[in-house]
Amino acid sequence: MSLLIVGTVPSEGVPVVEGTCILRDGQIRIGHYEFPVNRGTPALIAFACEVARLFGIDPPQALLAGDIGKGDGSERVYSRLCDTVSNREQKFIVFHYLMPDVQWLGRIMIRVQDLAMRPTMIADAGFMYVAKMGGMAPEFDLFTPDVGEMAFLADDSAPHPFYTRGFLLNESLRIPELINMAYQNENAARYLLVKGKVDYVASRDGIVAEISEPSIENMEPIGGTGDSLTGIVSALIASGEDIQTAAISACKINRFMGLLAKPTPAWGIKDFLPFLSNAIQEAENCP
Repeated sequence: MSLLIVGTVPSEGVPVVEGTCILRDGQIRIGHYEFPVNRGTPALIAFACEVARLFGIDPPQALLAGDIGKGDGSERVYSRLCDTVSNREQKFIVFHYLMPDVQWLGRIMIRVQDLAMRPTMIADAGFMYVAKMGGMAPEFDLFTPDVGEMAFLADDSAPHPFYTRGFLLNESLRIPELINMAYQNENAARYLLVKGKVDYVASRDGIVAEISEPSIENMEPIGGTGDSLTGIVSALIASGEDIQTAAISACKINRFMGLLAKPTPAWGIKDFLPFLSNAIQEAENCP
């Protein structure tokens, strides 16, 4: 499948870890290291692993380090990726939780632009921030923002999500406008998958799909449902689906997992994994 997932885990003692991801007993194993599937990058990896297994394709690779918010682990990941991206075989790269660093992204993008075949690049969470702040958002193929992150992408002057110009007060009513503003200001990837009560899939040409059913309110307080969605869409793209189709399918799959699981707010994101296979079947049968 040639999918590489780049991110961090919230642990200070984890060095740079790289290798094939194995999902087993609610843990992600990479080399000699194991990480619980709670939320964040391990949750994204877990769902990508399971989609890969179900579709009969190679499991994802990962490049991770520990970072508790100091930025040291993120810097080690940036450095390793910058040193190796020119020689990598992965055709798809997912960037997840990394401390924003515009200079490091610029170095990586210089290497990427020199490649004979540029990888498909997907960004979620903090990496969308650095792509936008560095003026490199259009270089990416897919962003997967939630509603609040969409407000930051739409704001042409906000240097950080904390300083978004009041959009958060009423953004859920204005998602189409925010999407349009993000593209007008060159702050969006080729495609957007906006996660929320209604999921939107959009491109520069406008909104191509709105997915609101099934609606499972009990999923909303469960941390990691956005990570699962990004993991699913990334693996679908790596399996050969075009980005637009994969984004629409992933939204449906994520929602059907909730419908089939019937979760309570006490659930963790890993509790949804057993329902993924049937959710894929339901989504395939849903017009």
